[in-house]
Amino acid sequence: MPDKRSSLPFEPKGSKQGSGNKDTKSVSTAVKQEAIPRYVADRMARRVAVFTGLPTVAGMGVFVGSYLLITQGIADIAPGLTLATSGGFFLLGLVGLSFGVLSSSWDPDPGSVLGFENLKPNLQRMKETIRAAKTKNPSD
Repeated sequence: MPDKRSSLPFEPKGSKQGSGNKDTKSVSTAVKQEAIPRYVADRMARRVAVFTGLPTVAGMGVFVGSYLLITQGIADIAPGLTLATSGGFFLLGLVGLSFGVLSSSWDPDPGSVLGFENLKPNLQRMKETIRAAKTKNPSD
């Protein structure tokens, strides 16, 4: 005899153990299906690490470089210039985050190094997904 229990607040409907209904099967099938294939997600993560990591390291390096130049008496750098330069690198890292995701190829082959050819199709996918979500939920 199946044990009757109440569902947890975060538990999806139909996922009670031992209920034996077909909702449980559809939930487990939906979990197995990935929205983004694993090889694409890995490719996106590598691109984001490079296109966000390098500018972020450069942004922190500006502070270290400015400190060394000022303390060694090599140059007199205004604090505003240091702040603006490092802020520019951090902003470039933020742009690199989006570029890393949108330039990744969805094909099994990795594509080119920079992935400019993948920007337009990926932007189209993103627009279609947003449009479909808006038509699906018109209350927003």
